[in-house]
Amino acid sequence: MKIKILDRYVVKNFLIGYAIAFAVLLGLRIFIDLFVNLDEFTEHADLGALAVISNIFTYYATNSTLYFRDFAGMITVVAAAFSLGKMVKYNEHTAMMASGISLKRIIAPIVVLSIALTGVLIIDQELIIPAMSNQLIRAKDVLPGQESYDVWFINDANGALLCSKKFDVKTSTLTDLIIITRQKNPNLPIWQPTGWIEAKSATYDFQNQRWLLFDGIFTPVPMLEQKHDPQGHSIQLTRAPLPAYYTDVTPNDIPIRRKSEYKTLLSFRQLSQLAAQSTKLKDLALLYSQKHFRITDPIMNIVMLLVCLPVLVCRDPKSMKSAVAISFAITASSLIVGFVCKLWATEEVFGHVTPEFWAWLPVFIFAPIAFIELDSMKT
Repeated sequence: MKIKILDRYVVKNFLIGYAIAFAVLLGLRIFIDLFVNLDEFTEHADLGALAVISNIFTYYATNSTLYFRDFAGMITVVAAAFSLGKMVKYNEHTAMMASGISLKRIIAPIVVLSIALTGVLIIDQELIIPAMSNQLIRAKDVLPGQESYDVWFINDANGALLCSKKFDVKTSTLTDLIIITRQKNPNLPIWQPTGWIEAKSATYDFQNQRWLLFDGIFTPVPMLEQKHDPQGHSIQLTRAPLPAYYTDVTPNDIPIRRKSEYKTLLSFRQLSQLAAQSTKLKDLALLYSQKHFRITDPIMNIVMLLVCLPVLVCRDPKSMKSAVAISFAITASSLIVGFVCKLWATEEVFGHVTPEFWAWLPVFIFAPIAFIELDSMKT
């Protein structure tokens, strides 16, 4: 019974600290961004203050999913520092140890809760962010529902390249669409055009998952070895009407594929599907690094906490300030190492591009430190 009461007390302190850290860090991130970019939001001031405020609220409500992903590990460390600092301030650790309770047992609820909250982070990264990715790339000066983009050479799973002068998000319509169809040449290591599709416009049919073409026409192009018939005569091209085009590129995919950083908004499954397509070496390295960082980032959040907890569990209130400073320094160093590894993951280092190595390097560095500190912790 005594242990259950203690667990509830530690959990309560940690959750309060987590809520405070969450509100402060995300609020500070939003406030700074809003202060710097307020002029972009007010470009539509002629529509009224209500429209501007609604745009600001919608923008930051959706982007909070990204801010939580980026700050999740730091929020956990700050919450742990808050809850344990409060206990040290009132000499509660000394009283607990005097009653025969190990300090490792005291921090156990924090570790369990941190693992559960890491599960929330994974849900955010793998389910929520990919589902909202088309909204997350919306510019600040564009009102919801009024987005439009030009489309240039978006590659689909069939190997085709999609181009359009304008894509209207609200109506899911492509204007002046041109699709270059391609296939792998069996005799040459290249993609060879097999034809092109022209249409005045194309509207996406969500029910049948296809693009409905208005005045769509397909013009075939014979392969290199098929340009002449057996008699040596040139093969004539025959244009044929095409009512629809089936592709894996949906209206939600087009906005994010235009952005060079869109891969950070995709789920692990989407990254795996994209990596299966042939692409440039650097793009492929970026895909593989993102796939592995999807696994290592949640692990590093837990490792970062485990490194800091033995430092934060002190018994002298006078040493708590230095313990918090050390824990934050450790957190900052792990974040810096992770950032450097993400930069080098797509670059050629020592003659090789090894995204898997750089993705797992922070874990290899800090996980042993965490276990050593936990093992040497005075309980």
